[in-house]
Amino acid sequence: MRADQDAKRQGEEIKKGTKVKSQGLGKRKKADHKKGLTPAQKRDLDRRRELALTCIDRLKRIYPDTRTTLTFADAWQLLISLRLAAQCTDKRVDQVTPGLYAVYPTIEAISQAPVEAIEKIVHPCGLGPSKARDIKACMTMLHEVYQDRVPDTMEELLRLPGVGRKSANLILGDVFGKPAVVTDTHCIRLSNRIGLVTDIKEPAKVEKELWKVLPDAEANQFCHRLVDHGRAVCMARSPRCEACILNDVCVFGQTVLTAEK
Repeated sequence: MRADQDAKRQGEEIKKGTKVKSQGLGKRKKADHKKGLTPAQKRDLDRRRELALTCIDRLKRIYPDTRTTLTFADAWQLLISLRLAAQCTDKRVDQVTPGLYAVYPTIEAISQAPVEAIEKIVHPCGLGPSKARDIKACMTMLHEVYQDRVPDTMEELLRLPGVGRKSANLILGDVFGKPAVVTDTHCIRLSNRIGLVTDIKEPAKVEKELWKVLPDAEANQFCHRLVDHGRAVCMARSPRCEACILNDVCVFGQTVLTAEK
């Protein structure tokens, strides 16, 4: 109870200080004129952009330093961790990967390792056979095609075995500092609740919609902050709307708080 009260007071102070900044969206607004949008569609897009900027500003104050919780020293290690993280917690992945790198410390070493040996090490993460095959195939491609270098384009990353758009975006954003939208379960849930998207659950479609409203320079960090906020406040079950710094602009939050009055 005390924690919620403190969070609520902090949230009120942040709301008072919120300044919506629109830089970084100029080109997209100009492009809107070429898309033949109806007046209603333009108003909705403008509303969502203002909402996104408000959320960016507030969440940045609550979670100033944010990044993936996976531990890695190099880009190729993050690729492996992301594959292992499917249907597994980041905490468990971080417990498993040191053992893998102790035996196979390089891309080349993993590319030459038997799949069975990799599987034996990574099986605590679940789906051991398929993850081991993908890890070996991915490292083999990095070694043979990219000379032990992780590529820095979406197109090339998606060619790697076991790498989807979510992982590719995270690599682009966290490793190479490029604009990226990582649509994990927290991002999808919060984007729908807040009103940045409406009734969209497919990751690729959510990503497409978020690109329309997020400034390039803020996109990657904003997605990480949605994860932070989803874990701390806006949980899938029993979200703490009364203590949320977004409850005055969030569609879901307004519905919940109105119903409680």
